[in-house]
Amino acid sequence: MAGAGLRAVARRWLPCGGHGGPRAASSSPSCPGCGPPGPGVQCPGAPRFAPAPAPTGGAELGAHLWARYQDMRKLVHDLLPPEVCSLLNPAAIYANNEISLRDVEVYGFDYDYTLAQYADALHPEIFTAARDILIEHYKYPEGIRKYDYNPSFAIRGLHYDIQKSLLMKIDAFHYVQLGTAYRGLQPVPDEEGPSIKQFMDIFSLPEMALLSCVVDYFLGHGLEFDQAHLYKDVTDAIRDVHVKGLMYQWIERDMEKYILRGDETFAVLSRLVAHGKQLFLITNSPFSFVDKGMRHMVGPDWRQLFDVVIVQADKPSFFTDRRKPFRKLDEKGSLQWDRITSLEKGKIYRQGNLFDFLRLTEWRGPRVLYFGDHLYSDLADLMLRHGWRTGAIIPELEREIRIINTEQYMHSLTWQQALTGLLERMQTYQDAESRQVLAAWMKERQELRCITKALFNAQFGSIFRTFHNPTYFSRRLVRFSDLYMASLSCLLNYRVDFTFYPRRTPLQHEAPLWMDQLCTGCMKTPFLGDMAHIR
Repeated sequence: MAGAGLRAVARRWLPCGGHGGPRAASSSPSCPGCGPPGPGVQCPGAPRFAPAPAPTGGAELGAHLWARYQDMRKLVHDLLPPEVCSLLNPAAIYANNEISLRDVEVYGFDYDYTLAQYADALHPEIFTAARDILIEHYKYPEGIRKYDYNPSFAIRGLHYDIQKSLLMKIDAFHYVQLGTAYRGLQPVPDEEGPSIKQFMDIFSLPEMALLSCVVDYFLGHGLEFDQAHLYKDVTDAIRDVHVKGLMYQWIERDMEKYILRGDETFAVLSRLVAHGKQLFLITNSPFSFVDKGMRHMVGPDWRQLFDVVIVQADKPSFFTDRRKPFRKLDEKGSLQWDRITSLEKGKIYRQGNLFDFLRLTEWRGPRVLYFGDHLYSDLADLMLRHGWRTGAIIPELEREIRIINTEQYMHSLTWQQALTGLLERMQTYQDAESRQVLAAWMKERQELRCITKALFNAQFGSIFRTFHNPTYFSRRLVRFSDLYMASLSCLLNYRVDFTFYPRRTPLQHEAPLWMDQLCTGCMKTPFLGDMAHIR
């Protein structure tokens, strides 16, 4: 089970308050946010505010705290030049590990959501077909038909508690983010449960939506139901959409509607072949479907671009099960019985296993770079067991970066960080007046958290981050991919010998050297203007 690594007892709710206990306050009166004034060394680079006499208590202490608050607001405003709101490039490739494309000789690809990017219009089709299967074949109540697909409800990477019908967002440390647990379509208070399923691929969005709608119907009508059976029925209905080939039929009937960036896929493949790279394709989809899609994107001679093409590979067992042999398909897609002793260019192979693939091709280790959209089924085994380099295709990245680049997000996040620093340092004031001020700040901080979360998704926020921690999905992304990007077309922005370098990210004890300076107000962020020109 995808979420087996979660500790059943430790599925704790994310605490709302700040981190850490009281700290010794800095003593400079000129450094807003560093604590009560007193003798000491001035923080270097601190903004210059006129020293104020030490407050003595009561209303004077409250006024002192609000003065520090206003100083910090002015500092945050001055720290954010206009160019910072276009700092990130949605078409960039982001590195978790250092990797030079000069060393990569062989490029491998998944098909669905990697070579072929699908429009979001596919999701309501899957939802509606699976909903109707539940009603017509599994005899679920007709009233469920009133539910339509809501594209803004769920995000990828959520976990589902099968025994309690809870859909939730979990961070990298196995905490559930406050306010992101839903039973049906309604948020619920803190609960616990051991049976967890994680939804990692893009096709899971309709499944999460349908699960929530069916649960919502049963709860809304006071109907008792077995939660595990309901979960199985919904997943089986979603599976039927794929097994019966319904999704393939929709895409084949209108490729212009459903397949995105086909010309860019052709440009990427052609460019790699022109520079002497070897290419292969390993997909779970059937040949007839892949062939029609590749003809649409690349042309009738698409197979000449690939040295090896493998369909219906049955990933992830393709990477771990040695028993399934390769079978060759003829031009009509019929299976041949020949024993496979080599993998020939221009031919189509079915099933097989990675161990025979490595033996027949001798493509091993870091000179192979494989791209896929599913962190577990496509990438995990290749990186952990076989030493291939891996690239994750994350279509949501483009939208999330565009949100991050907005002035609303940047100012909201920066002020939230600064306000957190104020709360941490000013908590030394514990008189009644000061506690009221701190309570007002805590309320404002929680409101800011909700605002930044809702910019991405009103229910669950960003797929990459909870309030301050990476999500479980984000931690898996870092673990199983060397590179990640919104689409394969991002490769067109880089030379084929480009070296990607990961950015150093701060640990908590390093934070004062980085953007967390905003929490203390002690120093302006270094090189902020230069950062605007990165990528």
